[in-house]
Amino acid sequence: MTGTSFLDEKALGDLVHFRRELHRHPETGFDVAGTATLLADRLRHAGLEVATGVGGTGVVATLHGRPGSRSIGLRADMDALPIQEAGDPDYRSAVEGKFHGCGHDGHSAMLLGAAVYLAQHPDFEGAVHFIFQPDEENGRGALAMIEAGLFERFPMDAIYGLHNLPGMPLASFATRAGAMTAFEETFEIRVEGRGGHASAPERTLDPLVAGAEMVLALQSVVARAVAPGDHAVVSATEFVTDGARNIIPSTVTIRGDVRGYSDAVSAVVERRMGEIAQGVAAAHGAGATLRYTREFEPLINTPGQVVQAAAAANGIPGASVDSACTPFSFSEDFAQFLRHWPGCFMVMGNGTQGAHAQSLHNPGYDFNDEALPIGVEYWIRLVNRELGT
Repeated sequence: MTGTSFLDEKALGDLVHFRRELHRHPETGFDVAGTATLLADRLRHAGLEVATGVGGTGVVATLHGRPGSRSIGLRADMDALPIQEAGDPDYRSAVEGKFHGCGHDGHSAMLLGAAVYLAQHPDFEGAVHFIFQPDEENGRGALAMIEAGLFERFPMDAIYGLHNLPGMPLASFATRAGAMTAFEETFEIRVEGRGGHASAPERTLDPLVAGAEMVLALQSVVARAVAPGDHAVVSATEFVTDGARNIIPSTVTIRGDVRGYSDAVSAVVERRMGEIAQGVAAAHGAGATLRYTREFEPLINTPGQVVQAAAAANGIPGASVDSACTPFSFSEDFAQFLRHWPGCFMVMGNGTQGAHAQSLHNPGYDFNDEALPIGVEYWIRLVNRELGT
């Protein structure tokens, strides 16, 4: 593996070793105290001002360059997934049932590498805040840091995020102005009937039949209530009853997932879902209640920051940048930051072969160490572009 113009062979080797140490010791949710301590110690050693416990276990390290009025935030996520690793690298997870199946070990290592380099070469004006976030996977870490005063304690003009993407070639980048990743919302419809013996259905109010009709009717939400130019996905994923082989149930619970890119689409889906649940239940003499919950916000990039991010990536020798990519249907907690502050989220290639091309959250996935110097260079070029002279 070779370095870039920013990392020599030793610095890159140290960064690979650090990434693999994070991989060996994954932590999930807000319970990332060990990861946060490792990062905080490295950042302090490099000379940065470090604040810990931001939003629970978040870390914010600040680096000042020459006097200047502007500052930016750069964010990486720290948490792993509660799944068992299927691969068998030398640095395989040592924690049963937990593993870095989304590459957050790589994200943290890349941002650390950029912070250490910039501390040695502070050729910029203003300040950079390096933000290491817990609990991205559950969609709660960003809001926790915001509610802990992130933007008040660490003023910044813009915030940027970076995530690897398997199947994209190394040194390829993608972003877009406006909606880039989807909101995720969950629903639960509880259908109340009157159960009884399967041999005497006329003495029951069968919620199972009503529930089955609801599942089919929900498919009309996107087809007939969402405008053709908008995007939405409504998926019923669970159908649970309290019946048995010869027992007509008294209750049916339907659960599922909704994706889209705007608050307007969200409102339409929730309204129509409630109308369908009530209408179908009433037609069968049953009752229905809907519980509808937003888990992730839609991620909306700010046009000006997209220009800056794309230009920084384009400065990397051999890089390819798609600055008007097709929106992605997955969700990302970085969206919560962008509900409050201007910024840009970028994805970068993790490779097209083997474990590096396996889907995120797949037990066989692995972050590609050859992406480390590319991500470090992206962050450094972005800082120099935003704050350089």
